[in-house]
Amino acid sequence: MPSDQTINELERLADLSVDQLGRLVGLVEYDSSADHFPVSGWDGLVWVVGNAVQAAHYFQSAFGMELVAYSGPENGNRDHRAYVLRSGAARFVLKGAYDPASPLVEHHRRHGDGIVDISLEVPDVDRCVDHAAAQGATVLAQPRDVQDEHGVVRMATIAAYGDTVHTLVDRSRYQGVYLPGYEPRASALRRRPGAPERLFQAVDHVVGNVELGRMDQWVEFYNRVMGFTNMAEFIGGDIATEYSALMSKVVASGNHRVKFPLNEPAAGRRKSQIDEFLEFYGGPGAQHVALATDDIIATYDAMVAEGVEFLPTPASYYEDPRLRARIGSVRVPVEELSSRGILVDRDEDGYLLQIFTKPPVDRPTVFFELIERHGSLGFGKGNFQALFEAIEREQEKRGNF
Repeated sequence: MPSDQTINELERLADLSVDQLGRLVGLVEYDSSADHFPVSGWDGLVWVVGNAVQAAHYFQSAFGMELVAYSGPENGNRDHRAYVLRSGAARFVLKGAYDPASPLVEHHRRHGDGIVDISLEVPDVDRCVDHAAAQGATVLAQPRDVQDEHGVVRMATIAAYGDTVHTLVDRSRYQGVYLPGYEPRASALRRRPGAPERLFQAVDHVVGNVELGRMDQWVEFYNRVMGFTNMAEFIGGDIATEYSALMSKVVASGNHRVKFPLNEPAAGRRKSQIDEFLEFYGGPGAQHVALATDDIIATYDAMVAEGVEFLPTPASYYEDPRLRARIGSVRVPVEELSSRGILVDRDEDGYLLQIFTKPPVDRPTVFFELIERHGSLGFGKGNFQALFEAIEREQEKRGNF
């Protein structure tokens, strides 16, 4: 019996054109039987937040997500409230402490709002954990079954960078809304007239920030423990201004459905965005989530209408004659991109459109990226300079140089 996520994914894909599929997912030829740690895709991003009630409302209203499940004191969970939100294949789980003694209180005190668990759907939890343990990974929770009247979910958890973990989930025998202990819950919010049905369809990638000198260690961890392959690396002057810089390498699962860029700070005259994150998050963690959309213009407009703030792009970016020569023909006129500050980049496979939010949380830590792919499998290397300068301007406003 196919899992709940598989059914939802098939329903989502059935609504997309071939061109849209190409934009959203960069698939490669892949044989899972030869993979010691096969990963089917994202299961969900689990957040610890200071107020789950308000965070759930925010992601519904500003990000257009749909509330689908809930766990809390009303159904026996005396530790925390948890809201499960969906947008296409993307799932967020927002947890806020109910019990003052909950471990979530200390996690939030140290890190603020952020992602604690990047959960992954796998076809064989035990196989993955056995391989991870043999490769030296820290297994925080051994494989176990959780069950209710809707079936059985097989789960286990391994440690990653900082306090971030990966819960491995097999839903193939489960038909419930999320996990045992959760009940269906529908959103009471009404959409704005004319707003898109969904603002984004999937998680494209999740970026992790680690300490100086630790990036290669974590790249090697994902290579060795989880069988991820190296997609790209950005070093030296790739991501730098006269004041600060960072180093970045990208690893991906065998089918390329899950991609993790990993950043570390590089030497500079001032504090970089990575240094700022590490200081205010209290260590390594997930820096930003890229959300795949098939219409970045409509998504941007809908989010701005709900008060989401994006990093501004200077007019000089669009006035540079080299830009048009580099990007060629794209589906959206440059004037439309310019009026919204949307960046564009092209590589040998195609092009992409992208824009980044300001941190929507109290601390200058986690933020979001909207990305619309047209063949390109990259991460907007041609936009790094403009992006980095935009982030530095925001840092300067915050006094974090």
